Amino acid sequence: MEVYGSTTSKPYQGLKEGRYIRIQTRDITTTESDFRDIIDETGAVYQTSAIISYGEEYISASISGVYPVHTKINKHEMLGGRFVNELDMREKRKVLVLSNKQAQELSPNDYMSLLGKHVRLGNFAFKVVGIYKDRQEGQSSAYSSYAAIKSIFGANTDDAGNLEFTFHGLTTEEANKDFEKDYRRRLNANHQVHPDDESAFWIWNGYTQSLQMEQGIAIIRTALWIVGLFTLLSGIVGVSNIMLITVKERTHEFGIRKAIGAKPRNILKLIITESIIITTFFGYIGMVLGVAANEYMDATIGHETIDTGLFKATMFLNPTVGLDVCFEATMVMVIAGTIAGLIPAYKACRIRPIEALRAD
Repeated sequence: MEVYGSTTSKPYQGLKEGRYIRIQTRDITTTESDFRDIIDETGAVYQTSAIISYGEEYISASISGVYPVHTKINKHEMLGGRFVNELDMREKRKVLVLSNKQAQELSPNDYMSLLGKHVRLGNFAFKVVGIYKDRQEGQSSAYSSYAAIKSIFGANTDDAGNLEFTFHGLTTEEANKDFEKDYRRRLNANHQVHPDDESAFWIWNGYTQSLQMEQGIAIIRTALWIVGLFTLLSGIVGVSNIMLITVKERTHEFGIRKAIGAKPRNILKLIITESIIITTFFGYIGMVLGVAANEYMDATIGHETIDTGLFKATMFLNPTVGLDVCFEATMVMVIAGTIAGLIPAYKACRIRPIEALRAD
């Protein structure tokens, strides 16, 4: 979860609504002490901006002082070096983790050579200990230890920045909502805010968003299976009609088979096997065409991005068909072929040898 200060929406104890609430150091203490049975690791993010320079090159960058727990909440792919650790926090080390874009601007020829070098951040020298891969469009943040950035840029204020923490035990949306409500009440009490005011703090809960996304994906998957099964049902009717015509045309053959000793189950097995082969063969043709369509999308519009105004999203990033889907589709095709051949096979089994031999 991440917690940000916001504005109050209700008057309380003689104070008007519309006050802007900043997260303070006591809020970190409240989070760590009052919710220790649920919260695992607590951290904070103190943001500022400064000029970073290396030799003759310089950039204006957003600086984020963070705890080591930050990488568990917002994962970064490290291209070299490391992220902020506990020792950096305890000793208030002036270390810096740059994005690859920032590093390229500071050292265009070989940005990885910045690892272990010192750059100037404002009036202070910071050692570059890591370079991470930038995932965002626009300006990215350079990271340092929370203790160092807070002591340099926020030593005279009680503003703690933004809160973030990891937690366990909240496995349902209801449990998360109850926790968030209780947590807001505790923070509201620290700032003389109405207990029921839900606007004073904005909480981003990555777990509930993940649950909602999983539910949405499950609904889409179910809808796709329903559409696929109804499409397959129309194919079953078509295959069944084909097999009925085949049975009628092969009546004489079935009469000969029965006359020389073939049992009804042999005829039943023959028709159902042919039905399964036809259904599976053409089903696999459809599957191959589907995989080809995915590959075509990946090669053409697979890497195009859409600008939503807030962020840029990729259209079809590496569209694939998993082996589990192929296996499930194979089982469905076998079952469909069996169903398609049941009625024709049952009709073939009931043919009497004498009547079959008389048929044209």
